Amino acid sequence: MFIFVVSFLMYLLLVWSGGGIPLIEVLIALILASVTMAAFRSWHKGRKISMRGLDPKRWFGFIYYLFGPFAVGLAKANIDVAVRVITGNIRPGIIKVDPGLTSDLAKTMLADSITLTPGTLTVDVDEEGAFYIHWIYVEDENPSEEQVYGSFGHWARRLAE
Repeated sequence: MFIFVVSFLMYLLLVWSGGGIPLIEVLIALILASVTMAAFRSWHKGRKISMRGLDPKRWFGFIYYLFGPFAVGLAKANIDVAVRVITGNIRPGIIKVDPGLTSDLAKTMLADSITLTPGTLTVDVDEEGAFYIHWIYVEDENPSEEQVYGSFGHWARRLAE
């Protein structure tokens, strides 16, 4: 159902021009969303489909994360990278961190948050769920989650698992 709703709304968003949406566009959106949902179910036969993605509490939590902790982490990282570029105080390297996430959505959310933050880049995620992260200043060869990406792991667990 989540795939259907998202596909339907995305199509309507793409055809919306600021005024009303013609009925034919709504019908096309219904047909395309139905086809997309059927294709998803045939491609992922063993996967259980849940309604968790439609929970408004999760959406508000994600919006809070985006404009709260993520925005603060992004601002801090920008300042840190700017200072490191000016002073030349860098020690780049790739480190391995295991955040212990189980769902693909949580892993994707954390990897994207890390990559969007200046100074860090998610290079790979192995089968066990460990992240390989390129870090602009490696302080420790076995750093904690907090040292590398702050509270992003906590939020990925909270919102996506």
